[in-house]
Amino acid sequence: MAAIPNGTFPRTRMRRTRAADWSRRLVAENRLSPADLVWPVILREGEGVREPVASLPGVDRLSVDAAVDAAQRARNLGAPALALFPFTSVNERSPDGRLALDPTNLMCRAARAIKKAVPDIGLLADVALDPYTDHGHDGVLNDGEIDNDATVEILVRQALVQAEAGFDVVAPSDMMDGRIGAIRDALEAAGHTSVQIVSYAAKYASALYGPYRDAIGAAGVLKGDKRTYQMDPANSQEAVREIALDVAEGADAVMVKPAGFYLDIIRRAKTEIGAPTYAFQVSGECAMIEAAGANGWIDRDAAVMESLLAIKRAGADAIITYFAPFAAERMADGRG
Repeated sequence: MAAIPNGTFPRTRMRRTRAADWSRRLVAENRLSPADLVWPVILREGEGVREPVASLPGVDRLSVDAAVDAAQRARNLGAPALALFPFTSVNERSPDGRLALDPTNLMCRAARAIKKAVPDIGLLADVALDPYTDHGHDGVLNDGEIDNDATVEILVRQALVQAEAGFDVVAPSDMMDGRIGAIRDALEAAGHTSVQIVSYAAKYASALYGPYRDAIGAAGVLKGDKRTYQMDPANSQEAVREIALDVAEGADAVMVKPAGFYLDIIRRAKTEIGAPTYAFQVSGECAMIEAAGANGWIDRDAAVMESLLAIKRAGADAIITYFAPFAAERMADGRG
């Protein structure tokens, strides 16, 4: 980096370039656009369903037909992709999450419907068992412990089912060791050579996932916590190792989750590894902004845009956020 000149006042006035809107726009170092955003959509069985998630204001669970409408809206706003997640009722859950392997499950039906109606929208599939297990964990239990290798075998089958359904990207969010290489090998062997893997490579055992667990029906069923497989918030070097391993195993892009509390990890991922880097602004981050805005403590709209710009500034190439439609509309109106 070049040395910063040691200017003196009044020859140097830093406010000169901030004085007018046109000038601020010209010298802006980072810019958000709708093309940076991925819209996470929570799916629900039924038709014509838009079911509010109480702990996540502004977010609805959508039936497949409503998800098709969301895809059309995203395309029209310039947001390139949706990430799909399923709500699963208690009576559909099982110890091994077998519904994840059903090619007629909600995720697969939604993917086929969206791709038929809006073929140019990108679709990311969550690869994990927590929406399907009766204990709420991302893997299968063996004597009370998450069985890494048995879980990976199931995740490989789940990813293949999703690829067959038309998903462009499979995104393993489980944090099991070795699953990226196993999924990549299986996709190649099955002829799905163009299906991308976006690895949740640095997914932390965060306190910010509560509203999402409500949204997918996992909050009441989760037994214990996920600290034996999700990352310790104290660690950053471990995140770099995780990211490097997943890239070596065949990940096309990597994910940091959550985003706002882990901007340093986003920066390290981008500068030290250099792979395309996604960041997930998770449900708790969005809910906090909504709650503070509703109480009049902050300017909600400005805080949304500032939070997204901070994630972009840290180095994220793509941001998964529940604010995607709002932010894209705001930018389309010239208020970005």
